[in-house]
Amino acid sequence: METFMIFRSLAIIIIVAKIMGIAARACKAPQVVGEILAGLIIGPSLLGWVEPNDFLVQIAEIGVVLLMFEAGLTTDLRQLMKTGPTAFLIACAGVFIPLIGGTLLHMLFYGFSPFGSPDFYKSLFIGVILTATSVSITVETLKELGYLKSKIGTTILAAAIIDDVIGIIVLTFVIGFRSENADVSKVIINTVLFFVFSVVIGFLFYRLFNRADMRFPHTRRIPIAGLALCFAFAYIAERFFGIADITGAYVAGIILCSLHDSDYIARKMDVNSYMFFGPIFFASIGLKTDLSDFSAAILWFSLAFVLVGLLTKIIGCSLVSRAAGFCKEDSIKVGVGMMTRGEVALIVSQKGLAVGLLSPVYFTSVILLILVSSISTPLLLKYLFHRHPIREA
Repeated sequence: METFMIFRSLAIIIIVAKIMGIAARACKAPQVVGEILAGLIIGPSLLGWVEPNDFLVQIAEIGVVLLMFEAGLTTDLRQLMKTGPTAFLIACAGVFIPLIGGTLLHMLFYGFSPFGSPDFYKSLFIGVILTATSVSITVETLKELGYLKSKIGTTILAAAIIDDVIGIIVLTFVIGFRSENADVSKVIINTVLFFVFSVVIGFLFYRLFNRADMRFPHTRRIPIAGLALCFAFAYIAERFFGIADITGAYVAGIILCSLHDSDYIARKMDVNSYMFFGPIFFASIGLKTDLSDFSAAILWFSLAFVLVGLLTKIIGCSLVSRAAGFCKEDSIKVGVGMMTRGEVALIVSQKGLAVGLLSPVYFTSVILLILVSSISTPLLLKYLFHRHPIREA
């Protein structure tokens, strides 16, 4: 492939992704859904304007690392500390019940595999995809209704943050165990060592960045240094600990999330993601989605995947909320608020494809889940709050 041809591919991806993103938002769907559909339309499955290649794969990998770094940067550690055990328990239920449900679903469709076998981890990975929660749409809905700062709103927000942290840890272990000859003790030790390393080195870097931030507030050198830290942690995680690079990037964001200028750093990162790396990453999912293998069996699996994905979040989070003291109606609101999926589910799916735990055809199921949950969550929340309003706001 001639080098200059890559510019043609990039131009097509960025323009079509942006047009489809705007169209998706006009239809009250997440912008990322439009960008994924753009990749599907211009890719080999339909028009064939753009062929996936190694360069686009590498650019998409940078995009996913930046997205996870930004997710870490926007994590509110103070909120996590305030909410106590309730949000933690809800988050645990929001991770492990979908994890079990997704695993069993895949086994019911494709057969039960012995524990520790490669097929077992492929089934387990379907469950891992369902652990992710994206509350951006929930937050906007609660803000519109005036309940964002209510007990329900803060609980959902904190539980979603903890949910993502636990989900990334689960992903780390599953990817570590993916090899048929994986040493369980080595995977556990490496994971623990990485997080110990992150705490110790992270504290030192936080102090260094905090001092620089106080001395040079709102200067571009801070985001540039933060970007270097992101890439360094992504490299160290994968190279020395066998941990997913996205985990390293997420931890780098967590290290810097308490800085006074953390929002400033996040805005600078968002420019890169919004204009270039983000659209290419999401479009690349559409490019790699293989519709040639799509069949009636995959369609039925996709519908069951969506149903299990929604119900396991609602049931798991609602039951724990009820046990924690919420009334029945408010418990259901918490469960519904936790059921949206978004970027993190796509990032996890992309990582599964890269390590051989997921087939491209299953991206269709993930996209359908994101679309259905993103549309149904605000509608259900508005109905529940209008039917059973709460006094606190």
